[in-house]
Amino acid sequence: MSMSVRVGWDGDDRFKATTGSGFDIVIDKDLQQGPRPMELMLAGLGGCTSVDVVAILRKTRQDVVDCVAEIQAERSDDVPSVFTEIHVKFVVSGRGLKPAAVERAVRLSAEQYCSASIMLERGGVKISHSFEIVEVE
Repeated sequence: MSMSVRVGWDGDDRFKATTGSGFDIVIDKDLQQGPRPMELMLAGLGGCTSVDVVAILRKTRQDVVDCVAEIQAERSDDVPSVFTEIHVKFVVSGRGLKPAAVERAVRLSAEQYCSASIMLERGGVKISHSFEIVEVE
């Protein structure tokens, strides 16, 4: 499976990424018109793992109505300033969600399915996970 992205300079410290699927993203080191590149990496991680968690919960017939991944990361002080630690906290809302099912979905995503998470961990980033369940009517 191949993927492509084209990133072109858009002036100053700003770049425009166009994905192979046709979406544009502004990247801006100075945060004037878009996120920084490393923020996009965290967003990619959050999207990748969230897709997994929701799919697993739905497949196991859990009545999930919302899933938010709150991600905190630490970077090294040295150049290159790589991620050293990342914590992903899932806030999963639903009706009668079973904690064991949510824990399993988070674990399966982290250990088997989330390409972004697995790639970062293989690169030496320590990634931890937690979750909170919010009961809704």
